[in-house]
Amino acid sequence: MMRSHHFLLCNCIISVAARIGYGRGMDYGLKGARAFVAAASAGIGRACAEALVAEGARVVISARDRERLERARAELSAGGGEVHAIAADLAGAEAATAVERAIALLGGLDVLVVNGGGPPPGRFDSLDDATWSRALEGTLLSTVRMVRAAEKALMASGRGRIVVIASTSVKAPIDGLLLSNSIRLGVVGLCKTLSIELAPSGITVNVVCPGMTDTDRIRELDRVQAAGRGRPVEEVAAERVRSIPLGRLARPSEIAAAVAFLASSAAGYVTGVALAVDGGLVRFPL
Repeated sequence: MMRSHHFLLCNCIISVAARIGYGRGMDYGLKGARAFVAAASAGIGRACAEALVAEGARVVISARDRERLERARAELSAGGGEVHAIAADLAGAEAATAVERAIALLGGLDVLVVNGGGPPPGRFDSLDDATWSRALEGTLLSTVRMVRAAEKALMASGRGRIVVIASTSVKAPIDGLLLSNSIRLGVVGLCKTLSIELAPSGITVNVVCPGMTDTDRIRELDRVQAAGRGRPVEEVAAERVRSIPLGRLARPSEIAAAVAFLASSAAGYVTGVALAVDGGLVRFPL
């Protein structure tokens, strides 16, 4: 009798799961969506472009290094997806031009993914005005320029999505990353305000805050910290991993999965959020 009841219960669970979509994946509603992904020749940006292409989006990728960017474009489009490449220095005035060119290529825009390499490391007494100005240009003003260039097209879309890649430094300051700790908070303030101002146009604005991710950026930070502390880089890297409750670095694809969700029709009621994807690294709510 117990086995019979167990069998019936399992069948009920399977039936309900089938009705709500478990076992067959979620349709993110991105097929044919027009997307621009910044800093997409490698790392998190490349993973974001790959996730959007896999969902059927038409994607323009952009980055500074033309050769690396073209290689990424060829690899991303190998499966038959539509991928275009625009080489540009997104830390400067070219950011707006790149977005405008993407809109012309795609015939509009539905998704804007703002991404960048992040400001250089440094403590307060090592950062001069020129370094602060470059960091403001590359992190905050580049975001402003891309959003400004995309705004009308996203309004015309009727389902516009802006997703900005930041860092857990906006949740809890990271030692030695004063510029990121300061300027990325400005980006979050910008996005929160935009989420309110653009809501009547149906545009959602969200921030994804990656924790420690297996990219060139984290390896460079490990080298800088190791040199500053006079310790082997392997020890510094291992210490960093031990600080993460899940006990490993994030894969770029895991950050990209959050970006794809926030770009999707499924996230149509999510806006003004700064989402940490960090393996439990940030220990308090913010």
